Amino acid sequence: MGMLLGDNEFKYGLMLAPMAGFSDRAMRLVAREHGAEWSVTEMVSAKATVFGDKKTRILAKIHPDEGRVALQIFGKEPDVMARAAEILSRPAIEGCSAPIAIDINMGCPVNKIFSNGEGSALMRDPELIHSIVASVKGATDLPVTVKIRAGIDREHVNAVECAIAAEDAGASLICVHGRTRSEMYSGSVDREIIKNVKNSVHIPVIANGDITSGADAVDMLRYTGADGVAVGRGAVGNPFIFDEIRAALSGEPYSEPTLTERVDCALKQLKEASLDKGEKIAVPEARKQIALYLKGFRGAAHIRALINTATSYSEVESIILTAMRDEMD
Repeated sequence: MGMLLGDNEFKYGLMLAPMAGFSDRAMRLVAREHGAEWSVTEMVSAKATVFGDKKTRILAKIHPDEGRVALQIFGKEPDVMARAAEILSRPAIEGCSAPIAIDINMGCPVNKIFSNGEGSALMRDPELIHSIVASVKGATDLPVTVKIRAGIDREHVNAVECAIAAEDAGASLICVHGRTRSEMYSGSVDREIIKNVKNSVHIPVIANGDITSGADAVDMLRYTGADGVAVGRGAVGNPFIFDEIRAALSGEPYSEPTLTERVDCALKQLKEASLDKGEKIAVPEARKQIALYLKGFRGAAHIRALINTATSYSEVESIILTAMRDEMD
């Protein structure tokens, strides 16, 4: 437990995993406030970056209040990936921060990405993985990290081979999601493949998948020997999981968040997202996370229905505060 990434030392190796549509600035901010030591951005298109797409540059911005954040890119052409890494190693927008690392997505299972030969499709070709990592490494002074899965499917579980290729090319860290691409997010994570990767490389390994409690993190680290854990879906609507994991790893007591703490955090995340994106975008995007913050409230289904029709921060705030008062009566 504990690791170095470049000049950054992490006591627990506790990371908010990259999640398209979720791990935006607002989520990264509240995750940091509740114990995440570092975060990884939503994936950014290398090709769009090189072509100067303005929306992509906005997606890549990292604010100083987020703490330590790595920036994830996806693509398949080594030269394009290298050029994107060179561009994104600097702050995306004036006043923003530079990332602490460039992370390469080699694990996304979504059809749109996979069918284009990107994301987890790269695991078909460890030589291409080596070429991409080496090219990116040569284009930036930042550490280069890689996110992979167990393999494409159960007949092609090759995470160890891909991890070795990435390390040989200069990667500083490997994050392993213990499912294959074909499994998407179903079934149970394969901790054995994460353990095998850890035993096959000399760089830090982060374990990812099925971390939904402090006990899960402790069990994962004990079984795999990994240097840290990445929490993804377990942190959606529940950034408090990082507090829980820290307590579990340090042997300290943990108290569940109060209703007020849950509501305050939900509203803060929505407010920060609204400031970044505008309410028209932020409110619909936040609906799933808000519903998870309120999980267990009386009349949760009705609350979700109301939130799903809300279009402004003030509407959502009114719904949530009313629900909290009803819960506390």
